[in-house]
Amino acid sequence: MYAPELIPFITVRSVPLQLEDVSGVALAGGLVLMLAIVTVWQMVEIVDAYDRGALTVFGEYRKLLEPGLNIVPPFVSRVYSFDMRTQTLDVPTQEAITRDNSPVTADAVVYIRVMDAKRAFLEVDDYKRAVSNLAQTTLRAVLGDMELDDTLSRRERINERIRTELDEPTDEWGIRVESVEVREVTPSREVQGAMEQQTSAERKRRAMILEAQGERRSAVEKAEGDKQSQIIRAQGEKQSQILEAQGDSISTVLRARSAESMGERAVIDKGMDTLTEIGQSDSTTFVLPQELTSMVGRYGKHLTGSDVESDGTELDSLEFDEETRELIGLDDIAEIIGEIDEQAEMDVEAMEQQARAIKEGKGSVGGPNAEPETAGADSDTDD
Repeated sequence: MYAPELIPFITVRSVPLQLEDVSGVALAGGLVLMLAIVTVWQMVEIVDAYDRGALTVFGEYRKLLEPGLNIVPPFVSRVYSFDMRTQTLDVPTQEAITRDNSPVTADAVVYIRVMDAKRAFLEVDDYKRAVSNLAQTTLRAVLGDMELDDTLSRRERINERIRTELDEPTDEWGIRVESVEVREVTPSREVQGAMEQQTSAERKRRAMILEAQGERRSAVEKAEGDKQSQIIRAQGEKQSQILEAQGDSISTVLRARSAESMGERAVIDKGMDTLTEIGQSDSTTFVLPQELTSMVGRYGKHLTGSDVESDGTELDSLEFDEETRELIGLDDIAEIIGEIDEQAEMDVEAMEQQARAIKEGKGSVGGPNAEPETAGADSDTDD
């Protein structure tokens, strides 16, 4: 407390606010605000949907951060992200010696996926590099255990063996090898040259085989054509001989029939001449022998061909085949016989007319049954 006697001597003065003081306060406030913003920024960790985050505080592993917004200790924490999608690792070109001592080079691609981000963070330094190096050594080992032909033709077996060899160590790292694809296996230049020569020789061999097969097929087809030609020629000759034989047979039959008919007709003509002479005589009664009448009947039968047979078959039933019909223009021998029969019937009718004329004009003509009457007539004539 102040003494009363001192009060009159106390004076109050106002101190004006300096500009420097205002600037300092504003700067301090700005720093505090910036510190707050940075702190909040450090406390917030955003994890993508396909990632997982490994959180460490003061270097100690704490937990895995799930996708979304996560609050972490500021300034003292660190987050390591792991992509949980399938990833592709290129395996550099590797040189290897096959089991049959053939040098080859090969490269591959490996598809992996992180299955456990914690083990991938804690068990291996760099899982991508570790898997790539392991794939390189495994590729060389697999190629060295196979022969050259197998390395070139059995890619699926190589892929499966590499994937199987990678499964066990990568499982400990929380990594799964989904597939392995060997992209190219290339032999050395010397081996490639030898393979090209072998391929060329194989192609020449196949070409020669194809050419020989073509020539063989051509020869077979030519022989088959000659065979068919000979068969057709033989069939033509056979048909020609058949037609010729049929023609000769028909001609022989017709000549034989004509000769027989002409012989019979000559006999009958002689008999007819005899009848004519008898008819011109003065006698009114004539006796005709039975042989003469039967001769007339035979003449008619021979002219009609009813008694001519060949092998038990009547001649008028002989039919021609199609080629013979086309050749001679007739369907059956009956057409030829019909003309002969028609002429024979005309001749028989003429003979019958002559006989009737003799009977009506000169007297009665009798056979054996008329012998008594004829005898009586002869007696009267003698009287």
